[in-house]
Amino acid sequence: MSTSFETILILDFGSQYTQLIARRIREANVYSEVLPFDTPLETILSHNPKGIVLSGGPDSVYEAGAPACDPRVYEQGIPILGVCYGMQLLAKELGGRVEPSNRREYGLREIEVQRSTPLLEGMRRVWMSHGDKINDPPPGFTVTARTETTMAAMDNPAKRIFGVQFHPEVTHTDNGELVYRRFIFDICGCRADWTIGSFIDHAIEKIRRRIGTGRAICAISGGVDSTVAATLVARAIGDQLIGVFVNTGLLRKNEYEKVLSMLQNNLHLNVHGVDASERFLRLLHGVSEPERKRKIIGNEFIGVFDDEAHRIGAVDFLVQGTLYPDVIESVSVKGPSQTIKSHHNVGGLPERMKLKLVEPLRELFKDEVRRVGMELGLPEEMVWRQPFPGPGLAVRIMGEITPEGVRILQEADDILVSEIKKAGLYRSIWQSFAVLLPVKSVGVMGDMRTYDHTLAIRAVHSTDGMTADWVRLPYDVMAAISNRIVNEVTGINRVVYDITSKPPATIEWE
Repeated sequence: MSTSFETILILDFGSQYTQLIARRIREANVYSEVLPFDTPLETILSHNPKGIVLSGGPDSVYEAGAPACDPRVYEQGIPILGVCYGMQLLAKELGGRVEPSNRREYGLREIEVQRSTPLLEGMRRVWMSHGDKINDPPPGFTVTARTETTMAAMDNPAKRIFGVQFHPEVTHTDNGELVYRRFIFDICGCRADWTIGSFIDHAIEKIRRRIGTGRAICAISGGVDSTVAATLVARAIGDQLIGVFVNTGLLRKNEYEKVLSMLQNNLHLNVHGVDASERFLRLLHGVSEPERKRKIIGNEFIGVFDDEAHRIGAVDFLVQGTLYPDVIESVSVKGPSQTIKSHHNVGGLPERMKLKLVEPLRELFKDEVRRVGMELGLPEEMVWRQPFPGPGLAVRIMGEITPEGVRILQEADDILVSEIKKAGLYRSIWQSFAVLLPVKSVGVMGDMRTYDHTLAIRAVHSTDGMTADWVRLPYDVMAAISNRIVNEVTGINRVVYDITSKPPATIEWE
């Protein structure tokens, strides 16, 4: 991934915090990029990095086969910051001594700065997570900080190589972001040229060069990623981009009409709306197994999109809203890479349709995508929309999907969202939604006995969707949601609240 921005590279040794390092650097308006630890030196140098960060990792440097980067990296004169495992690797590779510790350090520790150093001014409480320790620093290095039990930092200013045993990127470390800011500005001399405005200008120019006079197609879901991607490409090539918005019949209440109008009339995008709701619901008739639902919807979505592409005519490029976390995970050096759902990212289409990919957001994190959306003038409602599953309401209707079930859930979900927004909670919640259960119970409305559906409410806090905690909604908000749903939605007489975190539960029920 080449870029005209000044770049700090992060060599990834498998730390759970690697993406956080990239984010902290981006937050200082400096472009950062994550590469596997074994990236060839020639590739590293092709990025013309202003500095290199060696990430943490779960391994021990003294074990056979422990990951290490090309040792020539240390000889290039490029400033280097080793973090946790990265610092231990520096010590081992440059002639110091690393050994297993008989007292593992994990959690908050206080450090004592040994001498003045540009990185550690004002640092005191830091987050440690390591089992090995450095007994002797390499020749030419000075210990700059210690805890009660271990060396906490070292440096060799002449060679511009620095190491910290703690994790400055996590919020637990007091003023940790200052360590990265001092490294990238005071030591690497970066000029902070990574801004949303500069990204947009650079992206538009890059898209124009790539697509030229060709035509591109984009599946737009109404979510922030695909909408921002389409808007950015449209700024570059205008009506050479054709957007396709498919109504699967499993969208939220009035969503197809509202989103299509917004795309065409507010954003002035060249978008074709395809109402395939009957087609999807017919195929889902009698299907209750969750994975079968997903496969049917995913395959049919590709079929509808393929039909529309052939109707449109010759198209050369496919635009997708791939984000940087997807890119990082696809080249992960530790653990399984996360699979991108085919329905969400239109997987399979490039191979099947022989289209060249355009991924204008592949350099961005989610929060940066939202900032691009605001800069491009997208409505706030679109930019801050909560995540919505690719299969739509199909995975929020337990059991068989019927037109009546879809109607009931659409009505209930609309009330839930409106009450969450009315309470001013929408933007602070990662996801809030309703689930229609295949359970009926006895109720009383007026003088009549009812036997109707049960609805579950789910609301969670999360930062990336990988883990989540249930939201402690105020009782008055819960009461308003329950009262309105039971009174206004025919077919529901009981509302329950899901108080399970992830793990052990998933965010969605299916």
